[in-house]
Amino acid sequence: MRYEIRLTVGYDYGAPSEHARTLVRLLPSDVAAKQIVPSRLLTVGPKPQERHDTRDFFGNVMTVLVFHEPIDTIEVSLKATVERLQPAASLDFSPDLQKLAQEVLANRNLTAVAPAHYTGISPRVPADPEITEFANSHADSGLSAMSIVEAIGKALHEQMRFDPEATEVSTPPAEAYSKRHGVCQDFSHIMISGLRSLGIPAGYVSGFLRTLPPKGQPRLEGADAMHAWVCAWCGIETGWIEYDPTNACFAGSDHIVVAYGRDYSDVAPVKGVLRSSGDQSSFHSVDVRPL
Repeated sequence: MRYEIRLTVGYDYGAPSEHARTLVRLLPSDVAAKQIVPSRLLTVGPKPQERHDTRDFFGNVMTVLVFHEPIDTIEVSLKATVERLQPAASLDFSPDLQKLAQEVLANRNLTAVAPAHYTGISPRVPADPEITEFANSHADSGLSAMSIVEAIGKALHEQMRFDPEATEVSTPPAEAYSKRHGVCQDFSHIMISGLRSLGIPAGYVSGFLRTLPPKGQPRLEGADAMHAWVCAWCGIETGWIEYDPTNACFAGSDHIVVAYGRDYSDVAPVKGVLRSSGDQSSFHSVDVRPL
């Protein structure tokens, strides 16, 4: 599938800032055997005094914006064309949990895709007894790692209710799971916590998801939002797989990758610091259009 993606995100501040520094992770990149990005453009208004485009440890494109002059608003816009490749049918060659633990320990790779980076706690995903108990209840003895990933993702989808008003970006996964409702970020963080508690390396994927309007209704321009799902390492033979617990499915040609990390803190689309006063408001729109 080939898509045109348009995104606009902005912030209005109650008073002009003295200085501002913003870090943006919104540019999709080529991902081997998954997606090709023929074109991408990130524009910023007002124009920053400094702009640096680089990559972080995980290989995500980072744009650093620095404003030395006062600003009372900032708007970042993305326009990109992405070809998402149809994933091949996956055969499950993953080991059980005991064998997986041995393969994780034997893996001496320390690059960004090394499972060692995704096994312990991370800034947004601490250990939680209730989530650990939930994960253990769906990890029957003898099941393969890939089967457990799918079982936990499906169970989470059944237990949780999607509710965009229930949580905030800072809501801990334990709180979202306790309430049994949240957004895709909450679904993903809970699943990551559960998988790690079993010894399955797991991380966070941010990106876009093509959404379809209800039958008979027109598609709304700009009505989409950024999406999140989970990546999990299922052994030497299987490697990394991606599962979307919000929709109870493996990531496919409708899932467009922007960034990989341990949790949301590694892939936040926009974050930064500034000195200002008064209220702050934000706005955003996303449009994912098949070509």
